[in-house]
Amino acid sequence: MQGARAPKAHGQSLDAMGTLGRPWVILLTYVLTAMELSCLFLQFSIIPYLSRSLGLDSVAFGYQQTIFGVLQLLGGPLFGRFADQRGARAALTLSFMAASALYLLLAAACSPGLPGVALLFASRLPAVLMHTLPAAQMIITDLSAPEERPAALSRLGLCFGVGSIIGSLLGGTLSAAYGIQCPALVALGINLLGTVLSFTCIPANTKGAGARAQAAPPGSSRASVFDLKAIIRLLLQPGVLPVFLVKVVSGFPSGLFMVMFSIICMDFFQLEAAQSGYLMSFFGVLQMVIQGLVIGRLSRHFSEAALLRASVLVFMVVGLAMVLMSNIFHFCLLMPGLVFSLCALNVVTDSMLTKAVSASDTGTMLGLCASVHPLTRTLGPTLGGLLYRSFGVPIFGHVQFTVNFLVLLFLWRQPMLQKMDKVR
Repeated sequence: MQGARAPKAHGQSLDAMGTLGRPWVILLTYVLTAMELSCLFLQFSIIPYLSRSLGLDSVAFGYQQTIFGVLQLLGGPLFGRFADQRGARAALTLSFMAASALYLLLAAACSPGLPGVALLFASRLPAVLMHTLPAAQMIITDLSAPEERPAALSRLGLCFGVGSIIGSLLGGTLSAAYGIQCPALVALGINLLGTVLSFTCIPANTKGAGARAQAAPPGSSRASVFDLKAIIRLLLQPGVLPVFLVKVVSGFPSGLFMVMFSIICMDFFQLEAAQSGYLMSFFGVLQMVIQGLVIGRLSRHFSEAALLRASVLVFMVVGLAMVLMSNIFHFCLLMPGLVFSLCALNVVTDSMLTKAVSASDTGTMLGLCASVHPLTRTLGPTLGGLLYRSFGVPIFGHVQFTVNFLVLLFLWRQPMLQKMDKVR
Protein backbone atom coordinates (compact mmCIF):
# COMPACT_ATOMS: atom_id res chain seq x y z
CA MET A 1 0.00 0.00 0.00
CA GLN A 2 1.11 3.52 -0.59
CA GLY A 3 1.54 5.77 2.35
CA ALA A 4 3.04 3.13 4.68
CA ARG A 5 5.60 4.74 6.92
CA ALA A 6 7.71 3.38 9.72
CA PRO A 7 7.23 4.87 13.19
CA LYS A 8 10.89 5.79 13.30
CA ALA A 9 10.47 8.15 10.39
CA HIS A 10 7.75 9.98 12.24
CA GLY A 11 9.92 10.54 15.25
CA GLN A 12 12.82 11.71 13.15
CA SER A 13 10.70 14.23 11.27
CA LEU A 14 9.36 15.65 14.51
CA ASP A 15 12.77 15.79 16.12
CA ALA A 16 14.09 17.65 13.09
CA MET A 17 11.33 20.20 13.44
CA GLY A 18 11.71 20.62 17.17
CA THR A 19 8.59 21.48 19.25
CA LEU A 20 7.01 18.67 21.26
CA GLY A 21 7.82 14.99 20.93
CA ARG A 22 5.55 12.62 19.04
CA PRO A 23 3.52 11.31 22.05
CA TRP A 24 2.88 14.84 23.33
CA VAL A 25 1.83 16.07 19.89
CA ILE A 26 -0.69 13.23 19.64
CA LEU A 27 -2.00 13.94 23.15
CA LEU A 28 -2.30 17.67 22.43
CA THR A 29 -4.16 16.84 19.21
CA TYR A 30 -6.72 14.83 21.18
CA VAL A 31 -7.13 17.69 23.68
CA LEU A 32 -7.56 20.32 20.95
CA THR A 33 -10.12 18.12 19.19
CA ALA A 34 -12.13 17.71 22.40
CA MET A 35 -12.03 21.49 22.95
CA GLU A 36 -13.32 22.28 19.45
CA LEU A 37 -16.03 19.61 19.51
CA SER A 38 -17.23 20.84 22.92
CA CYS A 39 -17.68 24.30 21.41
CA LEU A 40 -19.44 22.84 18.38
CA PHE A 41 -22.02 21.00 20.49
CA LEU A 42 -22.33 24.08 22.70
CA GLN A 43 -23.27 26.01 19.56
CA PHE A 44 -25.80 23.35 18.51
CA SER A 45 -27.50 23.61 21.91
CA ILE A 46 -28.07 27.38 21.76
CA ILE A 47 -28.71 28.01 18.04
CA PRO A 48 -32.41 26.93 18.13
CA TYR A 49 -33.13 29.21 21.11
CA LEU A 50 -31.21 32.13 19.58
CA SER A 51 -33.10 31.68 16.31
CA ARG A 52 -36.42 31.70 18.17
CA SER A 53 -35.47 34.80 20.17
CA LEU A 54 -34.66 36.58 16.90
CA GLY A 55 -38.08 35.72 15.50
CA LEU A 56 -37.01 33.10 12.95
CA ASP A 57 -39.42 30.32 12.06
CA SER A 58 -38.55 26.68 11.41
CA VAL A 59 -38.05 27.31 7.68
CA ALA A 60 -35.46 30.02 8.28
CA PHE A 61 -33.79 27.81 10.89
CA GLY A 62 -33.58 25.06 8.28
CA TYR A 63 -32.01 27.48 5.80
CA GLN A 64 -29.16 28.36 8.14
CA GLN A 65 -28.57 24.69 8.96
CA THR A 66 -28.42 23.93 5.24
CA ILE A 67 -25.96 26.80 4.68
CA PHE A 68 -23.73 25.40 7.43
CA GLY A 69 -23.84 21.92 5.90
CA VAL A 70 -23.20 23.07 2.32
CA LEU A 71 -20.22 25.21 3.34
CA GLN A 72 -18.64 22.35 5.26
CA LEU A 73 -19.36 20.00 2.37
CA LEU A 74 -17.59 22.29 -0.11
CA GLY A 75 -14.76 23.21 2.24
CA GLY A 76 -13.75 19.70 3.32
CA PRO A 77 -11.74 18.59 0.26
CA LEU A 78 -10.21 22.05 -0.22
CA PHE A 79 -9.19 22.21 3.44
CA GLY A 80 -7.63 18.76 3.09
CA ARG A 81 -5.49 19.90 0.16
CA PHE A 82 -4.49 23.00 2.13
CA ALA A 83 -3.42 20.74 5.01
CA ASP A 84 -1.35 18.54 2.69
CA GLN A 85 0.39 21.55 1.15
CA ARG A 86 0.81 23.86 4.14
CA GLY A 87 1.21 21.37 6.96
CA ALA A 88 -0.54 20.44 10.20
CA ARG A 89 0.21 23.67 12.08
CA ALA A 90 -1.27 25.94 9.41
CA ALA A 91 -4.34 23.72 8.95
CA LEU A 92 -5.20 23.40 12.64
CA THR A 93 -4.53 27.09 13.30
CA LEU A 94 -6.72 28.11 10.35
CA SER A 95 -9.56 25.92 11.61
CA PHE A 96 -9.46 27.44 15.09
CA MET A 97 -9.28 30.96 13.65
CA ALA A 98 -12.36 30.27 11.54
CA ALA A 99 -14.18 28.89 14.57
CA SER A 100 -13.22 31.99 16.55
CA ALA A 101 -14.74 34.17 13.82
CA LEU A 102 -17.93 32.11 13.91
CA TYR A 103 -18.38 32.45 17.69
CA LEU A 104 -17.52 36.16 17.57
CA LEU A 105 -20.32 36.73 15.04
CA LEU A 106 -22.62 34.50 17.06
CA ALA A 107 -21.95 36.52 20.22
CA ALA A 108 -22.58 39.73 18.27
CA ALA A 109 -25.90 38.33 17.05
CA CYS A 110 -26.98 38.04 20.69
CA SER A 111 -26.26 41.72 21.38
CA PRO A 112 -29.23 44.12 21.40
CA GLY A 113 -29.07 46.96 18.91
CA LEU A 114 -27.21 44.93 16.28
CA PRO A 115 -28.76 43.23 13.22
CA GLY A 116 -29.05 39.86 14.92
CA VAL A 117 -30.58 37.89 12.03
CA ALA A 118 -27.95 39.08 9.54
CA LEU A 119 -25.12 38.33 11.98
CA LEU A 120 -26.58 34.89 12.72
CA PHE A 121 -26.55 33.98 9.03
CA ALA A 122 -23.10 35.57 8.61
CA SER A 123 -21.80 33.38 11.44
CA ARG A 124 -22.37 30.34 9.20
CA LEU A 125 -19.80 31.55 6.63
CA PRO A 126 -16.59 30.63 8.55
CA ALA A 127 -17.85 27.02 8.59
CA VAL A 128 -16.19 26.53 5.20
CA LEU A 129 -12.80 26.50 7.02
CA MET A 130 -13.87 24.80 10.27
CA HIS A 131 -12.38 21.31 9.95
CA THR A 132 -10.53 20.59 13.17
CA LEU A 133 -11.51 16.91 13.20
CA PRO A 134 -10.05 16.04 9.75
CA ALA A 135 -6.95 18.10 10.61
CA ALA A 136 -6.57 16.05 13.80
CA GLN A 137 -7.14 12.84 11.83
CA MET A 138 -4.37 13.85 9.44
CA ILE A 139 -1.94 14.43 12.32
CA ILE A 140 -2.84 11.09 13.93
CA THR A 141 -2.52 9.35 10.55
CA ASP A 142 0.89 10.89 9.86
CA LEU A 143 2.26 10.05 13.31
CA SER A 144 1.00 6.45 13.57
CA ALA A 145 2.18 3.32 11.82
CA PRO A 146 -0.37 1.73 9.44
CA GLU A 147 -1.04 -1.19 11.77
CA GLU A 148 -1.68 1.20 14.68
CA ARG A 149 -3.89 3.58 12.70
CA PRO A 150 -7.37 2.12 13.36
CA ALA A 151 -6.81 2.16 17.13
CA ALA A 152 -5.30 5.67 17.03
CA LEU A 153 -8.15 7.06 14.94
CA SER A 154 -10.75 5.32 17.09
CA ARG A 155 -9.53 7.21 20.16
CA LEU A 156 -10.83 10.38 18.55
CA GLY A 157 -14.23 8.93 19.43
CA LEU A 158 -13.41 9.70 23.06
CA CYS A 159 -12.93 13.33 22.04
CA PHE A 160 -16.26 13.30 20.22
CA GLY A 161 -18.04 11.82 23.23
CA VAL A 162 -16.43 14.26 25.64
CA GLY A 163 -17.31 17.15 23.33
CA SER A 164 -20.95 16.10 22.95
CA ILE A 165 -21.45 15.71 26.71
CA ILE A 166 -19.52 18.77 27.91
CA GLY A 167 -20.71 21.01 25.09
CA SER A 168 -24.38 20.14 25.53
CA LEU A 169 -24.21 20.58 29.31
CA LEU A 170 -22.25 23.84 29.10
CA GLY A 171 -24.59 25.33 26.52
CA GLY A 172 -27.70 24.74 28.61
CA THR A 173 -26.12 25.64 31.96
CA LEU A 174 -24.39 28.84 30.87
CA SER A 175 -27.34 30.15 28.87
CA ALA A 176 -29.72 29.50 31.78
CA ALA A 177 -27.43 31.17 34.31
CA TYR A 178 -25.88 34.06 32.36
CA GLY A 179 -27.88 34.49 29.17
CA ILE A 180 -27.63 33.10 25.66
CA GLN A 181 -24.60 35.24 24.76
CA CYS A 182 -22.39 33.71 27.45
CA PRO A 183 -21.90 30.29 25.76
CA ALA A 184 -20.83 32.02 22.54
CA LEU A 185 -18.25 34.12 24.42
CA VAL A 186 -16.92 31.05 26.26
CA ALA A 187 -16.61 29.20 22.94
CA LEU A 188 -14.78 32.22 21.48
CA GLY A 189 -12.26 32.17 24.34
CA ILE A 190 -11.69 28.41 24.00
CA ASN A 191 -11.08 28.66 20.27
CA LEU A 192 -8.68 31.58 20.68
CA LEU A 193 -6.74 29.42 23.14
CA GLY A 194 -6.82 26.59 20.58
CA THR A 195 -5.42 28.96 17.96
CA VAL A 196 -2.47 29.86 20.20
CA LEU A 197 -1.75 26.23 21.18
CA SER A 198 -1.94 25.06 17.56
CA PHE A 199 0.41 27.77 16.31
CA THR A 200 2.98 27.34 19.09
CA CYS A 201 2.94 23.59 19.84
CA ILE A 202 1.95 21.67 16.71
CA PRO A 203 4.81 20.85 14.27
CA ALA A 204 4.80 22.75 11.02
CA ASN A 205 4.57 19.45 9.12
CA THR A 206 3.88 16.00 10.52
CA LYS A 207 4.58 14.16 7.27
CA GLY A 208 7.87 12.36 6.70
CA ALA A 209 10.58 13.81 4.52
CA GLY A 210 9.69 11.42 1.69
CA ALA A 211 6.11 12.56 1.69
CA ARG A 212 7.14 16.21 1.63
CA ALA A 213 9.47 15.58 -1.28
CA GLN A 214 6.71 13.74 -3.10
CA ALA A 215 4.27 16.59 -2.47
CA ALA A 216 6.66 19.25 -3.78
CA PRO A 217 9.46 17.92 -6.01
CA PRO A 218 12.44 20.27 -6.42
CA GLY A 219 11.91 22.82 -9.15
CA SER A 220 8.19 22.12 -9.53
CA SER A 221 5.43 24.62 -8.83
CA ARG A 222 3.05 24.00 -5.97
CA ALA A 223 -0.36 22.72 -7.10
CA SER A 224 -3.36 24.90 -6.36
CA VAL A 225 -5.58 24.16 -3.37
CA PHE A 226 -8.53 24.54 -5.75
CA ASP A 227 -7.26 21.92 -8.21
CA LEU A 228 -10.41 19.81 -8.45
CA LYS A 229 -8.81 17.48 -11.00
CA ALA A 230 -6.26 16.41 -8.39
CA ILE A 231 -9.10 15.62 -5.96
CA ILE A 232 -10.91 13.56 -8.62
CA ARG A 233 -7.70 11.72 -9.51
CA LEU A 234 -7.32 10.82 -5.86
CA LEU A 235 -10.78 9.22 -5.80
CA LEU A 236 -9.97 7.23 -8.95
CA GLN A 237 -6.84 5.62 -7.49
CA PRO A 238 -7.07 1.81 -7.07
CA GLY A 239 -9.03 0.78 -4.00
CA VAL A 240 -10.25 4.28 -3.13
CA LEU A 241 -13.59 4.76 -4.86
CA PRO A 242 -15.24 1.46 -3.72
CA VAL A 243 -14.42 2.10 -0.06
CA PHE A 244 -15.46 5.75 -0.30
CA LEU A 245 -18.80 4.79 -1.87
CA VAL A 246 -19.38 2.24 0.91
CA LYS A 247 -18.68 4.97 3.47
CA VAL A 248 -21.21 7.33 1.87
CA VAL A 249 -23.97 4.86 1.02
CA SER A 250 -23.89 2.60 4.07
CA GLY A 251 -24.06 5.40 6.63
CA PHE A 252 -26.58 7.56 4.76
CA PRO A 253 -29.81 5.86 6.04
CA SER A 254 -28.75 6.16 9.69
CA GLY A 255 -27.69 9.75 8.96
CA LEU A 256 -31.22 10.46 7.73
CA PHE A 257 -32.62 9.06 10.95
CA MET A 258 -30.25 11.12 13.11
CA VAL A 259 -31.09 14.32 11.20
CA MET A 260 -34.76 13.77 12.05
CA PHE A 261 -34.00 12.52 15.57
CA SER A 262 -35.04 15.69 17.44
CA ILE A 263 -38.44 15.64 15.68
CA ILE A 264 -38.83 11.90 16.30
CA CYS A 265 -38.07 12.42 20.00
CA MET A 266 -40.85 15.00 20.29
CA ASP A 267 -43.50 13.38 18.08
CA PHE A 268 -42.87 9.62 18.21
CA PHE A 269 -41.21 9.09 21.62
CA GLN A 270 -43.08 11.99 23.30
CA LEU A 271 -39.96 13.18 25.14
CA GLU A 272 -39.47 16.52 26.86
CA ALA A 273 -36.43 18.68 26.09
CA ALA A 274 -34.58 17.54 29.23
CA GLN A 275 -35.24 13.88 28.43
CA SER A 276 -33.94 14.35 24.89
CA GLY A 277 -30.79 15.87 26.37
CA TYR A 278 -30.29 12.82 28.60
CA LEU A 279 -30.74 10.55 25.60
CA MET A 280 -28.11 12.45 23.62
CA SER A 281 -25.74 12.25 26.59
CA PHE A 282 -26.28 8.48 26.64
CA PHE A 283 -25.47 8.45 22.92
CA GLY A 284 -22.26 10.37 23.60
CA VAL A 285 -21.20 7.98 26.38
CA LEU A 286 -21.83 4.99 24.11
CA GLN A 287 -19.73 6.55 21.38
CA MET A 288 -16.90 7.23 23.82
CA VAL A 289 -16.86 3.63 25.00
CA ILE A 290 -17.35 1.90 21.65
CA GLN A 291 -15.13 4.05 19.44
CA GLY A 292 -12.56 4.89 22.09
CA LEU A 293 -12.16 1.41 23.55
CA VAL A 294 -13.98 -1.33 21.64
CA ILE A 295 -13.08 -0.55 18.01
CA GLY A 296 -9.38 -0.20 18.77
CA ARG A 297 -9.24 -3.60 20.46
CA LEU A 298 -11.23 -5.30 17.72
CA SER A 299 -8.86 -3.89 15.10
CA ARG A 300 -5.99 -5.82 16.70
CA HIS A 301 -7.76 -9.16 16.22
CA PHE A 302 -9.77 -8.71 13.00
CA SER A 303 -8.97 -7.30 9.59
CA GLU A 304 -10.39 -3.97 8.51
CA ALA A 305 -12.37 -5.72 5.77
CA ALA A 306 -13.98 -8.01 8.35
CA LEU A 307 -14.87 -5.07 10.60
CA LEU A 308 -16.35 -3.20 7.64
CA ARG A 309 -18.58 -6.15 6.77
CA ALA A 310 -19.55 -6.49 10.43
CA SER A 311 -20.62 -2.85 10.61
CA VAL A 312 -22.80 -3.26 7.51
CA LEU A 313 -24.33 -6.47 8.88
CA VAL A 314 -25.16 -4.82 12.22
CA PHE A 315 -26.70 -1.90 10.30
CA MET A 316 -29.03 -4.42 8.66
CA VAL A 317 -30.03 -5.99 11.98
CA VAL A 318 -30.65 -2.58 13.55
CA GLY A 319 -32.72 -1.58 10.52
CA LEU A 320 -34.97 -4.63 10.91
CA ALA A 321 -35.40 -3.93 14.62
CA MET A 322 -36.12 -0.27 13.92
CA VAL A 323 -39.14 -1.32 11.83
CA LEU A 324 -40.65 -2.94 14.95
CA MET A 325 -39.61 -0.15 17.37
CA SER A 326 -42.53 1.42 19.24
CA ASN A 327 -41.12 3.21 22.31
CA ILE A 328 -38.00 4.79 23.76
CA PHE A 329 -37.00 1.62 25.63
CA HIS A 330 -36.79 -0.25 22.32
CA PHE A 331 -34.59 2.49 20.88
CA CYS A 332 -32.25 2.38 23.88
CA LEU A 333 -31.79 -1.36 23.22
CA LEU A 334 -30.89 -0.56 19.60
CA MET A 335 -28.47 2.26 20.35
CA PRO A 336 -25.37 0.12 21.09
CA GLY A 337 -25.70 -1.63 17.73
CA LEU A 338 -26.33 1.62 15.89
CA VAL A 339 -23.37 3.36 17.53
CA PHE A 340 -21.09 0.36 16.89
CA SER A 341 -21.96 0.36 13.20
CA LEU A 342 -21.45 4.12 12.83
CA CYS A 343 -18.12 4.08 14.69
CA ALA A 344 -16.75 0.99 12.93
CA LEU A 345 -17.78 2.30 9.50
CA ASN A 346 -16.14 5.70 10.04
CA VAL A 347 -12.92 4.47 11.67
CA VAL A 348 -12.31 1.55 9.31
CA THR A 349 -13.05 3.44 6.10
CA ASP A 350 -10.90 6.40 7.18
CA SER A 351 -8.03 4.03 7.94
CA MET A 352 -8.41 2.08 4.68
CA LEU A 353 -8.63 5.23 2.57
CA THR A 354 -5.54 6.85 4.10
CA LYS A 355 -3.59 3.64 3.48
CA ALA A 356 -4.75 3.52 -0.13
CA VAL A 357 -3.25 6.93 -0.99
CA SER A 358 0.25 8.34 -0.71
CA ALA A 359 1.42 10.03 2.48
CA SER A 360 1.30 13.41 0.75
CA ASP A 361 -2.44 13.05 0.07
CA THR A 362 -3.79 11.91 3.45
CA GLY A 363 -5.11 15.38 4.32
CA THR A 364 -7.07 15.64 1.06
CA MET A 365 -8.46 12.13 1.55
CA LEU A 366 -9.56 12.90 5.10
CA GLY A 367 -11.09 16.16 3.87
CA LEU A 368 -13.18 14.16 1.43
CA CYS A 369 -14.20 11.82 4.24
CA ALA A 370 -15.16 14.80 6.38
CA SER A 371 -17.55 15.95 3.64
CA VAL A 372 -19.73 12.85 4.02
CA HIS A 373 -21.46 14.04 7.19
CA PRO A 374 -22.19 17.56 5.83
CA LEU A 375 -23.64 15.88 2.73
CA THR A 376 -26.12 14.06 4.97
CA ARG A 377 -26.90 17.26 6.87
CA THR A 378 -27.54 19.03 3.57
CA LEU A 379 -29.79 16.44 1.93
CA GLY A 380 -31.14 14.87 5.10
CA PRO A 381 -33.65 17.47 6.38
CA THR A 382 -35.62 17.56 3.13
CA LEU A 383 -35.48 13.85 2.27
CA GLY A 384 -35.87 12.69 5.87
CA GLY A 385 -38.79 15.05 6.43
CA LEU A 386 -40.61 13.73 3.35
CA LEU A 387 -40.08 10.10 4.36
CA TYR A 388 -41.13 10.72 7.95
CA ARG A 389 -44.25 12.65 7.02
CA SER A 390 -45.32 10.09 4.41
CA PHE A 391 -44.42 6.75 6.05
CA GLY A 392 -43.50 7.36 9.69
CA VAL A 393 -40.52 6.07 11.69
CA PRO A 394 -40.52 2.46 10.32
CA ILE A 395 -39.47 3.71 6.87
CA PHE A 396 -36.01 4.56 8.23
CA GLY A 397 -35.57 0.93 9.27
CA HIS A 398 -36.72 -0.36 5.87
CA VAL A 399 -34.32 1.98 4.05
CA GLN A 400 -31.41 1.10 6.35
CA PHE A 401 -31.90 -2.65 5.90
CA THR A 402 -32.34 -2.48 2.11
CA VAL A 403 -29.41 -0.16 1.44
CA ASN A 404 -26.99 -2.08 3.66
CA PHE A 405 -28.10 -5.43 2.24
CA LEU A 406 -27.06 -4.16 -1.20
CA VAL A 407 -23.80 -2.80 0.25
CA LEU A 408 -23.04 -6.18 1.85
CA LEU A 409 -23.51 -7.92 -1.51
CA PHE A 410 -21.17 -5.36 -3.06
CA LEU A 411 -18.52 -5.97 -0.40
CA TRP A 412 -18.53 -9.73 -0.89
CA ARG A 413 -17.78 -9.21 -4.57
CA GLN A 414 -14.83 -6.86 -3.96
CA PRO A 415 -11.54 -8.72 -4.69
CA MET A 416 -9.54 -6.01 -2.93
CA LEU A 417 -11.27 -6.70 0.38
CA GLN A 418 -10.89 -10.46 -0.08
CA LYS A 419 -7.14 -10.01 -0.60
CA MET A 420 -6.92 -7.90 2.55
CA ASP A 421 -8.56 -10.68 4.54
CA LYS A 422 -6.04 -13.20 3.20
CA VAL A 423 -3.09 -10.92 3.97
CA ARG A 424 -4.37 -10.51 7.52
